[in-house]
Amino acid sequence: MRTVALNQRLRIHLVQIAAMVFALLLLLVRPYWTGQVHEFLESAGFCLVLVCVAGRMWSILYIGSRKNRALTTLGPYSMTRNPLYLFSTIGAVGVGLIFGSVLIALMLGVFSYIAFTMTATKEADHLRTLFGDEFVAYAARTPLFWPNFALYRDSPDVAFSTHALKRTFLDGLLFLAIFPLMEALEYVQNLDFLPALAWLY
Repeated sequence: MRTVALNQRLRIHLVQIAAMVFALLLLLVRPYWTGQVHEFLESAGFCLVLVCVAGRMWSILYIGSRKNRALTTLGPYSMTRNPLYLFSTIGAVGVGLIFGSVLIALMLGVFSYIAFTMTATKEADHLRTLFGDEFVAYAARTPLFWPNFALYRDSPDVAFSTHALKRTFLDGLLFLAIFPLMEALEYVQNLDFLPALAWLY
C-alpha cells in the first residue's frame, strides 16, 4: 500500500512539473487565430473546463468515501473505470482552447490521456489485489478510460464524503482560474512585452 501511494505521489509530481514547464512555454508562443475564431475557441474551452469541474464533482460523490474500501461501480464508474481522469483530460483540452490554439489543446489532451492511462493501468493492479474477482469482473465489462454510455447504472441513494467533495471543488477552482490567467497572458502578449517564438494554430 505504501509503495502504491509513493508511486502515485511521484506520478502526480511529474505531471505538475510537466505542467509548469508547459506553462512557461506558453509565455513564448502565441495563438495564430484572432477575432471571432479566437473568441469561439475560448468559449468552447471554457465550456469544456466547466464540464471537467462538474464531472469531477459528480465522480467524487460516488468514490470520495469509498476509495480502497469498496469497489465503486455506479454512476460515472459504471461507464468508465476512471471518470476523474476522463474529466481531467477534457479540462486539459479546454485549457488549450482557452489559450486559443487547437494544437495546444491536442497536445494537452494527448499528454493527459497518456499520463492518466498509464496511472490507471498501475492502479488497476492495486485494485485487483484489493478486490480480486469482483474487480476482474468489473474491469471485464467496463472500459478503462473512454466511457460506454450504454452501461450506465445508478442508485437512488449515494453516501459521499464532504471533505473529498470540498477538495475536488477547490481543485476545480484551479481549472476555472485558468481563464483569467489566459486573458492576462493575452493582454501582456498584445502589449509585446514578451517575445513570440512561434504562432500556433
